[in-house]
Amino acid sequence: MYHNPVLLHESVDGLAIKANETVVDVTFGGGGHSKEILNRLGVEGKLFGFDQDEDAVQNSPNDSRFVLVKQNFRYLKNYLKLYKAIPVDAILADLGVSSHQFDEGTRGFSIRFDGPLDMRMNKNGKLTAAQIVNEYDEQKLLWIFRNYGEVNNAKRLVEELMSYRSMSKLTTTQQLIEIAEKCVPGKMRNKYLAQVFQALRIEVNDEMNALKEMIGQAYEVLKPGGKLVVITYHSLEDRLVKNYIKNGKFEGEVEKDFFGNPQLKFKAINRKPITPSEQELKQNNRARSAKLRIAEKI
Repeated sequence: MYHNPVLLHESVDGLAIKANETVVDVTFGGGGHSKEILNRLGVEGKLFGFDQDEDAVQNSPNDSRFVLVKQNFRYLKNYLKLYKAIPVDAILADLGVSSHQFDEGTRGFSIRFDGPLDMRMNKNGKLTAAQIVNEYDEQKLLWIFRNYGEVNNAKRLVEELMSYRSMSKLTTTQQLIEIAEKCVPGKMRNKYLAQVFQALRIEVNDEMNALKEMIGQAYEVLKPGGKLVVITYHSLEDRLVKNYIKNGKFEGEVEKDFFGNPQLKFKAINRKPITPSEQELKQNNRARSAKLRIAEKI
C-alpha cells in the first residue's frame, strides 16, 4: 500500500464539492484523497494534484479531469495561473509524510531501516540530512532540534553529534540513531528518535516556509466561500494553520481595519480539530496524531 489516506471521508466531505468545480489536492502522494475527490466531481469538474516526489507519478489516475503538477505546493499560485485555473473552489492539504516514503529505507525518513541520511521529499533537492548533521554549526543545529523537533535535551544531543563528527562523518540513519539513543530520556526511545528525525526532515525540505507560502497563496487562489481543508500531524504545523484561520496571519494579534473590525481571511468551519475515529486508528496507527481543520474563505 503506497499510503492509507487519513481522515479520507471527513476531509473530502469538508471540501463540500459540487459537480463541476475545480479542486486542488496539494499533497497528491498515493492519490487516495484525489481518487475520492474524482468520485464526487462531475464530468466538467477539474482536479489538480501537486507532488514534488517523483515516486508519486505512478499513482496518477487515468482520468481526463486530472492534472498532476510535479512541483512543491509552495508554487501553487504560479502553476494554477499557468493552467488558467484561478479561482478554484476547494483546496486539500494532507501534510503527512507518506507511508511509502517511510517504508522505503533508501529515502532515510524511517527509524526502522538503515539507509542513507537523505530525507529529501524531492529527490532533486540540494540539501540532505547528512549535510545538516555534518556541516551545520552548533547553534544552528540547536535551533533546529529545539524548534522543529521540540527536543527537550537538544544541547546534549548536539554535543554528542559534534563529538562524533569530529572523528568520523555521519552518513547513515543507523549512525544517527546510535548517537541519539545515548540521549533518550527514560523509555521514550521511539518518540525521541521521531522528534530528531522530524527536525531534520523539516529543515531538509524547508517545510515550515513552504507551508506558510502555500496557505497564503491558498487564500489568494480560492474564490469567496471556497473551502480550505488541512490535515496536520504535529503541533508546529497545526499552530500555523490554526493561527492563519483564526487571525489571518501566522504570528501575533489579528489585524483590524480603521473602524476596529478584525480583518479575517477565513472562517473556521470546525472550532475544534477533527481527529481519527477509534476504528481508523485500529486500521492505521500512523493516523494517531492527525488533526483536520476546515475553513471557508470570507
